[in-house]
Parts: sequence; C-alpha cells; structure tokens
Amino acid sequence: MFLAGPADLARDVIVLSGAEGRHAADVRRLAAGERADVTDGAGQLAECVVTRVQRGSVELAVRSRRVLPPPQPAVTVVQAIPKGDRGQLAVELMTEVGVDAVVPWAAERCIVRWQGERGERSLARWRSTAREAAKQARRARIPDITGLAGTDGVAVQVASAAGAVVLDPGADQPLGQVALPSSGTVLVIVGPEGGISPAEAGLLARAGATPAHLGSTILRTSTAGAVAAAVLLSRTGRWG
Repeated sequence: MFLAGPADLARDVIVLSGAEGRHAADVRRLAAGERADVTDGAGQLAECVVTRVQRGSVELAVRSRRVLPPPQPAVTVVQAIPKGDRGQLAVELMTEVGVDAVVPWAAERCIVRWQGERGERSLARWRSTAREAAKQARRARIPDITGLAGTDGVAVQVASAAGAVVLDPGADQPLGQVALPSSGTVLVIVGPEGGISPAEAGLLARAGATPAHLGSTILRTSTAGAVAAAVLLSRTGRWG
C-alpha cells in the first residue's frame, strides 16, 4: 500500500515520487504489470497497475476506485505513555490489529513525561509509526493519533463514548463478557506499567468506564492495547 493525496487519487495515472516513489521503485522494486494499491489514508482507495518504473518514481494506471466507510463500532485505545520505544511498539501493534484511534495518556504513574519539544517529537514518532504500519497492513485508513490527554480529558472521552472499558487485572469481569455497542466508539483504557492510581480509577468509573481483565496473566502496557482490541474486534464482527 502506498500513500498519495486525494487529488492524485482522482487522476487516471498516479505518479509516486519522493519517499513513496523511492520505496516503491528502489525498496519494493515494483515492475511493470504488478498491482499496487494507493490510498489517501482516509478511506479512499485506488487499485492500480504499474506501467513504468524509473529510479525513485513509479507510474501507476488506476483500474478502479472505491471509498471504504469508517468501520463500526470504532475502537479507540487510550494508551498510557510507556518508557523508551515501547510506545511506538504499542502503536505499531494496534495499527496492525485494526485500532481506529490512539490517545496518548499522561497517566499519574507514567515515568515518561511529554513536555515541550520532546513531547512534540514523541508524538510525531507515534504518528509516523502509525502511518508506516498502516501501509504495511494495507489499511485504507491510518489510525488517528491524537494529541496528549490528561486524565480529566480521558474522563470526558469516556462520558461521550458509546462504551468504555478500563483494563484492570483485578477486575471481576473478563473483557470477553463486557457488553458492546453496535455503533459509535468503544474506548479502551490501558494504564502504565505501575498501574492506574485509585484516584484515576475512581474518576474513570464515575465517567462510565467498566473495569475488565484480559485473563490470569499480566500483559505489558505496550501489548495490552493490541490484545484488548483483538478481543473486541473479534466480538464486533470486524474480524472474521
């Protein structure tokens, strides 16, 4: 899958240049006659055939176009910021699984703090990771990586969501038994390695989040979101 702007997708011939062209020609080594799909990352998809390859660019003839509607229900993961590159790993896995949006969360017990330029760079890396993972997974929609949210902001999102779950190893109910809506947004909240504080848990519960666990084992924050999303997507019919 390759990315191009909406105006390019409207043309009968699409020329991939720049980073996309170099990847197509020099890394993927596409050849004339091969199929290559192009998306704008927002649901528009052009199914193409390679007609010419030059160094750093590829010319594609559009064979068909379609627009993929937003999936329902949408799954958004609120991800507490992990240490090091585990945040990018979490975004990569969740994108491959099919998560529609990721909200970076400055939870109380997060060790890493996104502040100033450091925060801007970190957010940019998450967004770049989502973009590349979406291309690898051949997704026509790139997950929305929102700006950083505090706990109060997460509580507001919980209150407005069609359904919300906070992952809690000590919860009585498994995620597989939580009631799910057929449309709207399902919010999944993943805490940091140190866990969600009692104050945060209370605030999220009052906003309407349901505690649920993922079984008897304890997953790292970088993998819990992807696993939870897989459970939900299999139950909503978006998988299978």
